[in-house]
Amino acid sequence: MEESASSVDELWEDQESSSQSSFDTYLLGFVIANIVGLQYYRGKISGREMVGLVREPLNPYDGNALKVLNTRTLQVGHIERSVAAVLSPLIDSHLIVVEGIVPNSRSASNRYKIPCQIHIFARLEAFNSVKSAISRGGLELISHSDVSFTLSEAAVVKGNRAGGESQSLDKVFKLVEKNVSKKAAMEPIEPPNEVIISQLLLHQKEGLGWLLHKENSNELPPFWEEKGGEFVNVLTNYQTDKRPEPLRGGIFADDMGLGKTLTLLSLIAFDKFGSFVPNSGDAGIEEIVEEDVKKGKRGRGASKKGTRPPKKRNTKEAEFGSKAKGKSVSVADGCVSFSGRRTTLVVCPPSVFSSWIRQLEEHTSPGKLKVYMYYGGERTKEVEELKKYDIILTTYSTLATEESWFDSPMKKIEWWRVILDEAHVIKNVNAQQSKAVTNLKATCRWVVTGTPIQNGSFDLFSLMAFLRFEPFSIKSYWRSLVQRPLAQGNKNGLSRLQVLMASISLRRIKGNNLVGLPPKTLQTCYVELSVEERELYDQIEGKAKNVIQEFIANDSLVCNYSTVLGMLLRLRQICTSLALLPLDLRALFPSSNVEDVSNNPELLKKMVVMLQDGEDFDCPICIFPPVDVVITRCAHIFCRSCILKTLQRTRPCCPLCRQPLSQSDLFSAPPKSSEADHTEISSRNPTSSKVSALLSLLRESRDQKPATKSVVFSQFRTMLLLLEKPLTDAGFKILRLDGSMNAKRRAQVIEEFQVPGPDGPTVLLASLKASGAGINLTAASRVYLIEPWWNPAVEEQAMDRVHRIGQKEDVKIVRLIVRNSIEERVLELQERKKKLATEAFGRKGPKNRKEVTIDDLRTLMSL
Repeated sequence: MEESASSVDELWEDQESSSQSSFDTYLLGFVIANIVGLQYYRGKISGREMVGLVREPLNPYDGNALKVLNTRTLQVGHIERSVAAVLSPLIDSHLIVVEGIVPNSRSASNRYKIPCQIHIFARLEAFNSVKSAISRGGLELISHSDVSFTLSEAAVVKGNRAGGESQSLDKVFKLVEKNVSKKAAMEPIEPPNEVIISQLLLHQKEGLGWLLHKENSNELPPFWEEKGGEFVNVLTNYQTDKRPEPLRGGIFADDMGLGKTLTLLSLIAFDKFGSFVPNSGDAGIEEIVEEDVKKGKRGRGASKKGTRPPKKRNTKEAEFGSKAKGKSVSVADGCVSFSGRRTTLVVCPPSVFSSWIRQLEEHTSPGKLKVYMYYGGERTKEVEELKKYDIILTTYSTLATEESWFDSPMKKIEWWRVILDEAHVIKNVNAQQSKAVTNLKATCRWVVTGTPIQNGSFDLFSLMAFLRFEPFSIKSYWRSLVQRPLAQGNKNGLSRLQVLMASISLRRIKGNNLVGLPPKTLQTCYVELSVEERELYDQIEGKAKNVIQEFIANDSLVCNYSTVLGMLLRLRQICTSLALLPLDLRALFPSSNVEDVSNNPELLKKMVVMLQDGEDFDCPICIFPPVDVVITRCAHIFCRSCILKTLQRTRPCCPLCRQPLSQSDLFSAPPKSSEADHTEISSRNPTSSKVSALLSLLRESRDQKPATKSVVFSQFRTMLLLLEKPLTDAGFKILRLDGSMNAKRRAQVIEEFQVPGPDGPTVLLASLKASGAGINLTAASRVYLIEPWWNPAVEEQAMDRVHRIGQKEDVKIVRLIVRNSIEERVLELQERKKKLATEAFGRKGPKNRKEVTIDDLRTLMSL
């Protein structure tokens, strides 16, 4: 079987730094260049075919190198040096995006080069400067006005012609949709009762059947056909005589709280007990494994097994094995790489560890599944030791740390199955943890998340890369086939995304009484600011509007990212409580020279203090809440480790504004002990319109039913601390759960919150990020959201920690929203994001959907 490229790194290298910005580009024209060096690479091209063009700046022979990949991610060659010398600087400057197509006609006289059309996309405002640069480089740009432009093979060009390429592409998608519909009926499967002691609900049995079918099917992957003994990818025209490997896996995207973990444990149980007979037309996995053993094959990305002798288990491992109820070593059938044992690697955030262990204890027979927690400094490095277990639990950050290790056991083992739990955390395709999980070797790959789309449809690309779903796992193909049509409002973009998701994903939602959950009601409680709060809010909003309008007019919004973020955050803090604002910051920001902070290190440090208290902004490099926050002299916020890695480049500069940058230009918040911090915050006056409204709602709930438990979510850790005193004074027994606590302490808090009766706590003050994944809060039946979040998926995650399987009471969720404020406008943005997330799995919806743009900022500020 033809292998994919040995390194998956090629999936990550790309021509733009921003995942969304490149999709606002339009076709400028194309140049014709040769693909050279064919004799040195294994990749082949047959007939007309789309190819991936990937920058290779570290190429030892040419820093401008542009390598060419076929549909299987195999390198075919390079774009000839003279053309790459002109295009690569424009790519590196993020002025253009390029896509390649090999036309039908090709010369048989030269076996070492192939002509290729390189289609160039740019923002409309950059058209003239890009044309000039290409002309100065001596290349002929064939644009719309040229007669020869009709020779373009690009789908974006043919789509504008009657009966053109776009139409035929969408016929392909519709054909796949028909095939998906035929197989839509799911057969419920009972789990092996030797392992699973709980009764699965019908939707879980059907989900188990779907998972088993996907793993055991020998069907061609979506968008592949067999024609006359050849296998053809009908989207890219790539042909091969080697049968493509089945897509053993997919996206398990059931709504949060529908019992995905129990369904997955049932799937793992089939590895040791029970048997699954595939539907007719499917080849069982046993048959394929046996055939590969006879031929000496090891599967895609295979490497030699570790040969070091097994190491004796240390005490910590033995204790965990006992605690996890995992002691069995017997197996039924085997995986090629495990000599008789099929081992599943589960990757998840640390907070989800306890959920997996708890579910193992509740739903499986003791001693049937053996579990190892691969986490912490004392974890084993022995491959043979890890192979003794049925389930290995680890974290994304652990894998990210080991990605650079040559001898990491995670990279050496060929896993039977890899499950990414809470997989939306790899939404940034360029993050180290995303690269680490995608580089893992596995037969079956599963993405598990109730929120596969959080910010936009590009969140899905990293999932395609992990699943090795060709050609969508190559960014240039994803961009051309799905993302650009979707971003530019093309009606075909949404329908393609829907067909794509239908072919590889399973998603059920809680509606239609799927699991018999008690009803959930969502209410909005509007709050009026006091005279003092309104006066300050209007004053700061007015100044912020002026500053942001100036940034937009000067096209300097990105360069002033942190300044804008700080002003938006300030407005939201005023809506919650004036106590969140340090007095000196109220005086200093915003002012007439708000953007001029580069020569004021103390001011920069204070900005860090203000911004890092909130949870809903991300480091622009890793797209995650920043860790060890630093701010640059140009006022941009990053994780310390992320920006330090960036500064190791030859010409270090800020990733956002491109200003030269060095370590001396980085500033962090002044250190402060947590005790002093807590004391100082507690001494502030927490009274605010919102706090008064919250207390009134909590008292009303207590009067109706004294034993009712409530969860109060806030994005500001300071706010959680401020609420402790007024709630305690009002007679509520409280607990706090926030990001400053380690996983063990969080688990203790959650356990204490479950205590019923008059002696148990009644209010949990919770940080949303600390409670958003893998936590069960069904002891509560009331949820209060102090502020709205930019990202509605994160907000819904928190709600579903309460409204999930195990909930016995009606659930009431209350959002506190300040009238005539930025908070009302945040709700508008939420609805836009929700619409895309719903439409990706649906069949209907508005056809002019566009990605979030600068207009969102105008909406937030009522500009």
